[in-house]
Amino acid sequence: MRAALILATLTLTAHAQWTIQQSPTTANLRGIDALGNGLAWASGAEGTILLTEDNGAHWRRCTTPPNAATLDFRGIQAFDNKTAIIMSSGTGDQSRLYKTTDGCNTWKLLFTNPDKGGFWDAIRILDSDRYEIAGDSVDHKLVGDKTGHVVAVWEFSEGDDPAGSPSSHFFELAALPNEGGFAASNSTLVIGDRPHRDPVWSFQWLATQTPEHSYVHREASEETKTCEPCRQGFLRAETPMSQGTDSAGIFSLGFRDDRFGVAVGGDYTKPQSEAKTAVYSKDSGESWQPAQTPPHGYRSAVAYDAKTKTWITVGPNGTDISTDDGRNWHPLKPSPTDQPDADQHWNALSLPFAVGPKGRIGLLNPAAPK
Repeated sequence: MRAALILATLTLTAHAQWTIQQSPTTANLRGIDALGNGLAWASGAEGTILLTEDNGAHWRRCTTPPNAATLDFRGIQAFDNKTAIIMSSGTGDQSRLYKTTDGCNTWKLLFTNPDKGGFWDAIRILDSDRYEIAGDSVDHKLVGDKTGHVVAVWEFSEGDDPAGSPSSHFFELAALPNEGGFAASNSTLVIGDRPHRDPVWSFQWLATQTPEHSYVHREASEETKTCEPCRQGFLRAETPMSQGTDSAGIFSLGFRDDRFGVAVGGDYTKPQSEAKTAVYSKDSGESWQPAQTPPHGYRSAVAYDAKTKTWITVGPNGTDISTDDGRNWHPLKPSPTDQPDADQHWNALSLPFAVGPKGRIGLLNPAAPK
C-alpha cells in the first residue's frame, strides 16, 4: 500500500482562502509541520526540505542530507527553527530518519529501516529524543525468538544503532495479509492531546488497511494504583472506509480532545469519487461511522483548527470543512480574490499551511473557515 462555500451563510464572502506562496522548488511536497509564530518546515521528493520563519513570505531550500538526493521525504517533525527530524519513505533502506540541529545546514542519519521489504508511512515525535515510526506490515523477529507478521511500529531513541533498532523497540502488533498504511501526508499516526509523563501519550492511533478492510488501531495508557501508567495494547477497530481495492482506504487521521476522531481518504485513483471519503468517531476511536455528507472527492489530509472549531480536509480536487466533528462536509470554494484553483492540488496539511505537487504551498486565511 505504497502510494503513496463557506458553511456559515448562503451569501458570498470576499475572504481569500488559500494564498498560493512562492516556492523555491518544483518537487512534489508531502510533508509539512507548522510550529506557529510564522515558523514551518516542509519536505518532499528529490531530497527536498524547506524552511520559513516569516509565515511563508520567504521559503528557503535546505541543504539535502548526505546520499539523499533521490529520497522522498514524506514526513517532517520539528522542534524549532534549528531542530527537525525528516523521514523518507521507500522500500527497505530507502526509508530513513535524518536530524538537523543547526537550521538544516547539516544533517545526521539517525535510523535506517532494517526490514528489506518494509516501507515507512508516518512519524511522530514522542519527546526530545524519542520518535515513533509506522510502516507497512513485515515479517519480524519478535520477543521470544519467534518470527511473526506484524504491522511495523518502531519506537526509536537517539543513541540506538542507526542500522537497526533492537527488537525491544518494535511493537508486536499482529498484521493481516497485505496490511499497511498510506504515506500520503504523514498523518496516519496520531499521538493524543493529553500525554502522560511516560509513556508520553494518553492515546495513540494508527490507520491501516487491507484491500477488503480498513482499520484504526488504538493504544491507550492508564494510571492505576498498580500501573503508573501502563499501556493497554493496541485495539483494532474496523471502519466503513474500505472499497475492496489496494488504492483505497484511510489516508489521514485526526483527533480532537482525545475523543472526537475524523478519518479521510477514499480511492486516490478516483479523485472525483465521493464514495467512502470520510468517517468519524465519538468514543476515542472505539467505533466509527460514515460521514452523512462526505467530502466531494478523495482526500489525503485532515486537520482541526481549534480557533474556528472547524475540521479542514484537502485533496487533489478541492478543500472541504466540517463544523460538526466530521458528520457533514461542505466545499470551501475560492473567493473572487483567489486563484480559480486555490482550493485544489493539495497533499498535506499543518495549519495554516498546505503543500502539494510541483512545489505548491498555500497559506490559509484565518477568516476562510468561518
